Amino acid sequence: QLQASGGGSVQAGGSLRLSCAASGRTFRSHVMAWFRQAPGKEREFVVAIRWKGGSTTYTDSVKGRFTISRDNAKNTVYLQMNSLKSEDTAVYSCAVASRHLILSAVSLSSEYDYWGQGTQVTVSS
Repeated sequence: QLQASGGGSVQAGGSLRLSCAASGRTFRSHVMAWFRQAPGKEREFVVAIRWKGGSTTYTDSVKGRFTISRDNAKNTVYLQMNSLKSEDTAVYSCAVASRHLILSAVSLSSEYDYWGQGTQVTVSS
């Protein structure tokens, strides 16, 4: 089970931190990711982190503004979002892949097996 939290409404330039807590399974060898979906648009990859080793992959539009991190002891992944823009407005969902993914696959939503409920992020300009 994945439990996402931390969404809300902020002004452009503000910050939010999302959390995604995994329970019921051991995800240490998996990949955890954040995707987002804005109204009228398709789901979009945001960032992923490998549970083992901690390597990360970001989509270009959030590089330098968003930071993903993990707490192994808590089986929780965090997404620190700074310098938020109106175009970041979306429902953000966390997801887990239950197997190793090659680099080119981490951005594909079809590769993820478990999804948390979405959390709304609204950025006003």
